[in-house]
Amino acid sequence: MSKSLLTSLALSLVFAASAHAAPLRWAATNDILTLDPHSQDHNSSNAIGAHIYEGLTRLSKDYRPEPSLATKWTYLSPTQVRFELRKGVKFHDGTPFTADDVIFSFGRINQPQGTKQTYVSGIKEIRRIDAHTVDLILEAPTPMLLQNIISFQIMSQAWAKKNNTLQTQDYKAKEENFASRNANGTGPYKLISWQPDQAVKLIANPDWWDKPGGNVTELSYLPIKSAPTRVAALLSGDVDLVTDLPPADFLRLKDEGKVKVVEGPETRTIFFVMDQSSDEIKDSSVRGRNPFKDKRVREALNLALDREAIRRAIMRGLSVPAALMVPPGVNGYDTALDAPQKPDLDKAKKLLADAGYAQGLELPLHCPNNRYVNDEQICQAAASMWAKVGVKIRLISTPFQVHSQTFQRGESSFYMLGWGVSTYDSLYALQALAHTRTQGADGNFNFGRLSDARLDELIQKIKFEPDVAKRNGLIREALLRLRDEAFFIPLHHQIRPWAMKPGVETLHRSNDYFEARYTRLK
Repeated sequence: MSKSLLTSLALSLVFAASAHAAPLRWAATNDILTLDPHSQDHNSSNAIGAHIYEGLTRLSKDYRPEPSLATKWTYLSPTQVRFELRKGVKFHDGTPFTADDVIFSFGRINQPQGTKQTYVSGIKEIRRIDAHTVDLILEAPTPMLLQNIISFQIMSQAWAKKNNTLQTQDYKAKEENFASRNANGTGPYKLISWQPDQAVKLIANPDWWDKPGGNVTELSYLPIKSAPTRVAALLSGDVDLVTDLPPADFLRLKDEGKVKVVEGPETRTIFFVMDQSSDEIKDSSVRGRNPFKDKRVREALNLALDREAIRRAIMRGLSVPAALMVPPGVNGYDTALDAPQKPDLDKAKKLLADAGYAQGLELPLHCPNNRYVNDEQICQAAASMWAKVGVKIRLISTPFQVHSQTFQRGESSFYMLGWGVSTYDSLYALQALAHTRTQGADGNFNFGRLSDARLDELIQKIKFEPDVAKRNGLIREALLRLRDEAFFIPLHHQIRPWAMKPGVETLHRSNDYFEARYTRLK
């Protein structure tokens, strides 16, 4: 029997198993980067991966950690936590899930070529007690342990060995491995295929250990870069759900009532990163020095931006102008601290002149054109605003796949990035973005190579401080230092509307993770 016939038969059997079986077509702007669960900390890739792979814990409907591949955990001491693993679980290829897979995955996610080490931060070692018990040995008491390991996805050691994919994909080097194009998890959906820039297709896993809360038996993820095309596909019935509804269409679709529109904040901040390490900025007009090392230049770039104008004209009200590097809904966020300075072009010009750039300067700006809401338009608007104070921008706009590889290779001295706080705690952003870059979790996404001794000291304390009030005080100090030293240029926090057919019922998630297991089609 042919492989295609076997696949069709499998689909038919799964659909026949449910009287209310339903396929769902989900569209968004950008494609996934990879299927390797330990390679790229990229939201779309993570959202698809979470349908296939699972962690020891998972996120509940109310954003709290709950049991997943572990059924129970017990603190034997402040630095030793015993996890009892779920018995009878099988990977999609039929291989049993055991403690060996947890230990293997821990070693794999820690490999330096990946960008997801943050999720196992604070774990020194994982010890096998028996086939279904492991002890996590911690460097020190780790308050965020259960939240962090939600995204520590477990891969089959046997499958990795069989397919020569023991090493995490080196995405920035454009490497491909078996795991970057294929998948084998324990989760509610199995991978059928991935055709880059066309579709990811998944099918419900009939052997999943849990009971789904919805009836989606087949899921197709369709990357559609063009906003008008995405909306037209929804209105014509070619797709069932769009999770990045363009702001320009939001009010119109909401008023027309032809589709269901669900809105809510997203725990994501959009900002600009500056190379504050190199002695000279590549492709700038300045020779022999790095303007980003001068706080006055960073402050000037901040002061030249009219965030309210961007909110009104480009985001159509679907953004919150930002001064902090974490959004509302995240532990450590404080509205009182998140008030951006009003644009002041005269002060910005004076700061640039005082820094030695009275005649202006020219800088390259790397921007994605298919990742964040209106990303390219925002970069164009920012370039126009900076031009008013004498900063000429040479805009390099590329798809996120190229954009991401470029800045990870250290070839972008000034670039846009968005950071979603998947753990709902400020440490996740501080550790990944603001700590001095190392080979491990600290600074694992700090490609601007910011290095500040006081920030490093604060972040290390935040990682292990068990007293909630003291820990939150440390977070506050770190966020204020980022803000007041202008180490980044925060722009806004996104508000994320989803649109769907009237017969689609699902949970709007502030982490922008659509979850088919919570979705029902009428």
